[in-house]
Amino acid sequence: MLRVGLTGGLGSGKSTVAGFLRALGAEVIEADELGRELMEPGHAVYAEIVRAFGPEVVSPDGRLNRARLAELAFQGGRIDDLNAIVHPAVIGAQQRWMAAVFERNPAAVAVIESALIFEVERDARARGEREGVLADWRRRIDRVVVVTAADDLKIGRYVERIAPGHEARRAAEADARRRMAHQIPDMEKAARADYVIDNNGDITSLKAQTQALWQRLKAESNNLLLDESLE
Repeated sequence: MLRVGLTGGLGSGKSTVAGFLRALGAEVIEADELGRELMEPGHAVYAEIVRAFGPEVVSPDGRLNRARLAELAFQGGRIDDLNAIVHPAVIGAQQRWMAAVFERNPAAVAVIESALIFEVERDARARGEREGVLADWRRRIDRVVVVTAADDLKIGRYVERIAPGHEARRAAEADARRRMAHQIPDMEKAARADYVIDNNGDITSLKAQTQALWQRLKAESNNLLLDESLE
């Protein structure tokens, strides 16, 4: 078995890589999807967000007004408050998911797609945490894959995805830059990664790099399983 963290900045293409890996046979879970689920009414994360940010983040239908919450978090300087609520719950859910995957298939390659693997650890340590689910999360992953791309290219991809219309592009670009300001630069992430995928090219290049990566990950998973069987 092999626990893999797949990360990259906003617009880097990590979700596309995750899709390729899933098609090749990897077990994949998305941190963003988990976070969205845990922020639905009825979950403890939802209740804590409403307690911390107030009723203004609740829509008339009772669900979170994500646009207003994002505004308070990114523009209001409260992103750390939001992350401190959401990240521990998401990481706990990821760990339970990995345990279930490996119980079902000891030879699996389990991939967690998350934009903030390194940032979660950085922010926890900045708060003075030295142990625990956030501060040592990087050590709970066997291999880290970073998808990189030039900042202008990442911003362009993000803007195209969320604001294809001309009128909303300027606001989307400003939003992208605010979000990227909270992320560790690619160069620093790449220096700490086990594998790096360069997504400055076309989709054919990205797919070829992912296929080569998959062969490496499968081989490592098999080797680890063999080592454990010999103990």
